[in-house]
Amino acid sequence: MVGAGILGLSCALAAARRGLKVVVIERSLRAGGASVRNFGLVTVTGQDRDTVWRRARRSREIWQEVTREAGIPVVHRGLWLAARRAESAALLDAFLRSDMAEGCELLSSSAALRRCPRLQSSGLQAVLCSPHELRVESRDAIPKLADWLAHAFGVVFRWQTAVHAVDPPRLETSRGPVSAQAAVVCPGDDFVSLFPEQLAKAGVGRCRLQMLRLESPGFELPATVMSDLSLLRYGGFSSLPAAGALRRRLEAEQPEYLRHGIHLIIVQGSDGSLVVGDSHHYGAAANELFAAEAVYDLLLQEYQAVTGEPPPAVRERWMGTYAVADDRGLFIETPSRGIRLVLVTSGVGASVGFAVGEEVIGDLFA
Repeated sequence: MVGAGILGLSCALAAARRGLKVVVIERSLRAGGASVRNFGLVTVTGQDRDTVWRRARRSREIWQEVTREAGIPVVHRGLWLAARRAESAALLDAFLRSDMAEGCELLSSSAALRRCPRLQSSGLQAVLCSPHELRVESRDAIPKLADWLAHAFGVVFRWQTAVHAVDPPRLETSRGPVSAQAAVVCPGDDFVSLFPEQLAKAGVGRCRLQMLRLESPGFELPATVMSDLSLLRYGGFSSLPAAGALRRRLEAEQPEYLRHGIHLIIVQGSDGSLVVGDSHHYGAAANELFAAEAVYDLLLQEYQAVTGEPPPAVRERWMGTYAVADDRGLFIETPSRGIRLVLVTSGVGASVGFAVGEEVIGDLFA
């Protein structure tokens, strides 16, 4: 495996469970890309049916197994999607009548406030409550997952090692050749080191996002919290006919949020702190080196609108990047026999990685 992010580790797990000898080669000391600069959130409800939903359900099953066996804490469960507009409530009602809403319930504003009185957002119409989501602290979970693969399955890790060429049964690296019957290359958003022609031909690009960690608000959230803006970001919602009316209203009321690709996600850590995000910039803007404070201001304003609480003090700010493609949410190609080039091109690696790993290894060793 080339790459020790969630996708590379997922492929390593699938291969190890088949009894294969696995080597993971990572150019950094530890994974430091999108796999750790995110929410650590496995999102099922609202995902696009064709490309994500089925895989997210399977990945969640594997996450449940792995967290138990590897001693990785699940720090948060469930999803509350708070609708503050009548158009959002209508869209949630339409979603609830689909087969993708199994296990979900739609709470009235009064019922939601009885469960969590601190969420006093003005104009709350309804809350979609999903039991399916789970969250790990990604900056801790990814290293623990790698350590568990090494101890439980004998997976060999070669850290701080760059791969220069992949041509099984030989890989050329900065620390000498590695022998391998097959190779799975998971480059994240590195589009130049390996197979740049294939990635350029497919139009793979980069998305840049901004996120924050806030101090504890002094109370416990009932689940991960999202807002009306999220309904336009997830295909399971945005593909429904009722989404058109919400889009028109948000374009009129929050055009700046849409311009920066903002949709609110709030997740809580075991210490009570909150991870809040995120924005989405593409094209030339995705390569900008400096974060815009105005975008952080928009995120904090949406936080206050949804929670009804002023945001706690900011503990950390950061930017993340991940691979995107206009025509697909998952990129799997076969540059040559015995090689698979794999990227999640939709920012949902934590949600689908384990299922994708099973598919890739199953195909490679069919």
